[in-house]
Amino acid sequence: MHHQDTRMLEAYVKKILQARVYEAAIETPLSAAPMLSKRFDNQIWIKREDLQPVFSFKVRGAYNKMATLTDEQKAQGVIAASAGNHAQGLALSAKKMGVRAIIVMPCITPDIKVQAVRALGAEVILAGDAFSEALAHARTLIEKHGYTYIPPYDDPDVIAGQGTVGMEILRQHPDDIDAIFVPVGGGGLAAGIAAYVKYLRPEIKVIAVEPADAACLKAALDAGERVVLEQVGIFAEGVAVAQIGEKPFEILKDYIDGVITVTADEMCAAVKDIFEDTRAVSETSGAVALAGLKKYVQQTGAQGQSLVCINSGANTNFDRLQHIAERTELGEQREAILAVTIPERPGSFKQFCNVIGDRMVTEFNYRYAQGDKAHIFVGVRTQPGGQDRQALIDQLRSADYPVEDLTSNELAKLHIRHLGGGRAPSALPEEAYRFEFPERPGALMRFLSFLPEGWNISMFHYRNHGAAYGRVFVGLQLPPDDLPQLEHQLDSIGYRYWKETDNPAYRLFTSQ
Repeated sequence: MHHQDTRMLEAYVKKILQARVYEAAIETPLSAAPMLSKRFDNQIWIKREDLQPVFSFKVRGAYNKMATLTDEQKAQGVIAASAGNHAQGLALSAKKMGVRAIIVMPCITPDIKVQAVRALGAEVILAGDAFSEALAHARTLIEKHGYTYIPPYDDPDVIAGQGTVGMEILRQHPDDIDAIFVPVGGGGLAAGIAAYVKYLRPEIKVIAVEPADAACLKAALDAGERVVLEQVGIFAEGVAVAQIGEKPFEILKDYIDGVITVTADEMCAAVKDIFEDTRAVSETSGAVALAGLKKYVQQTGAQGQSLVCINSGANTNFDRLQHIAERTELGEQREAILAVTIPERPGSFKQFCNVIGDRMVTEFNYRYAQGDKAHIFVGVRTQPGGQDRQALIDQLRSADYPVEDLTSNELAKLHIRHLGGGRAPSALPEEAYRFEFPERPGALMRFLSFLPEGWNISMFHYRNHGAAYGRVFVGLQLPPDDLPQLEHQLDSIGYRYWKETDNPAYRLFTSQ
């Protein structure tokens, strides 16, 4: 470590030691996770930030930042743009200090978060679809009314507030720790923990964990500078950030020991793991760190180590749990989703069931195809790890059944498994598209109003996941010459979409 670097860390450690967080936050327990520990052959601990008064660590940074304000700044009122936990942390901090708080939230913010912020006495303004639009609106209000902006992560006092999590971990676990796994969105929590831990116990690894489709720290480290992601996956909205914070990156670029990225299914599996060991329901971003820890153990073969992960929050819509539970089986590779073609004749279905044997079937969709064939969409319980799934596929193929493995096929998991019905007889070819749009009242109707008239909608599936984004699967019948015009029209809607006409799940079950 250079002298220069030590000075920066030392400055942060002093800030962390003097941070005023406990007037609003509590020191949260470091819970042992006996079932996970046994399963992964390491001592695993979960830092329970989901037990904060606002169910997330964000209250620490918000309160510490507000504690540095002058009386004049407090009198002006504070403002933040946030879709989630920062909003609640700031609202609680402002309430404790008797300061007026205005929170600008994107219109897609789940109702539970809007209500929670209002319940804490803050004023909520809904503006824009995305966080960036909400932030722009907040800036306009600052210019107009002179409010003080409280950033969610890109600020030394906020970083120091979050760093108290690291301070507590070292105090609560004075024995050896091999690695601490931290979720990363804007990087405030990871930077605070890294600064404190690397100054005092540099031998402890601090490992960042991000969703694979929102890995802004990984992208910045790979590029050697902060970059803006073009697309950000919003499955774990608490860490859905397009660019790592400037101040956090100054610390993270030198002191982080690695970045692990995880998928949506892996996060869902981690939500279940946390529940099984602690009976707490974390939000998807709250389980990101544990998902990374599990991957680390699998990748490095670590045994007998002390590993700590942070459950950063528990602000999730109740109706989202259904979707999380459904994806969990896939995240743990405990379920195979297969498309199997069987001959259409008496007794063939029973024969197929004999081949599957005594495995548990989790889902079954049967669809008559042309002439002498039928397609079966089947979910089968398998042993984790993937080998068992392959064995099942080999078993079916050796019995002469054509099999298509759809276990990692997004379209199959989101839509096809919920679709019934047959095929539309038509002279016109069908094109299939999958869409994602901000979920809010009227969003589905708005989407439908954009779809071109004169083209037949031959298939439609929409399911509300209780998430911030709605997902739709559409089949359109149109003359081949109209294709370029169709895609032009779809681009103009401005929603993310994927063409799925060639997807095997669609081809087997829904295409004509």
